[in-house]
Amino acid sequence: MANFTEKAIRETFVELLNEYPLSQITVKMIVEKCGINRNSFYYHYQDIPELIEEMVLEETNRIVEEYPSIDSIETALKAAIDFASKYRKPILHIYNSVNRDIFERYLWNVCKYTVKSYADTTFEGVEVDPEDREMIERFYRCECFGVVLGWLNDNMNSDVYSQISRFCEVHKGIPEEMIRRCVEKNNK
Repeated sequence: MANFTEKAIRETFVELLNEYPLSQITVKMIVEKCGINRNSFYYHYQDIPELIEEMVLEETNRIVEEYPSIDSIETALKAAIDFASKYRKPILHIYNSVNRDIFERYLWNVCKYTVKSYADTTFEGVEVDPEDREMIERFYRCECFGVVLGWLNDNMNSDVYSQISRFCEVHKGIPEEMIRRCVEKNNK
């Protein structure tokens, strides 16, 4: 958990991201608004990209704790977008910056975790070739990642929760069919 100064820096940074694009935010702005000196910032963070990286890692860990098991692809998709919905403007400022890769790594890791958790629930007690399981997990990881990126590319203007619900409704039964085919292949 972050100490008092780190927490103040992070909160100030998010406030600034609500007002300005990432490219306009400087360490000077953060420390002046936060009421600390530059050395205090640099004691905790090398630069703003490191600050972003730390915040993203903390959020990824929070999601892992919040969703210890996932029983549906819908829950997996919603877990991947909940944080972005809460911090819409700051996320869009990071996503539309040169530091976009940091957010994409975060999103990839969240999708990877949530899909693996979903697969652990879905594959429980089923004998599936590890390569088949990895292929299925990779497919759903890419699906989750793509849904969220599409929403971000639309500046988060679409009703992504309705789209996820509809996708899952249309998609119902496909994971079970994939597993059935994998099991059938193993039994041949």
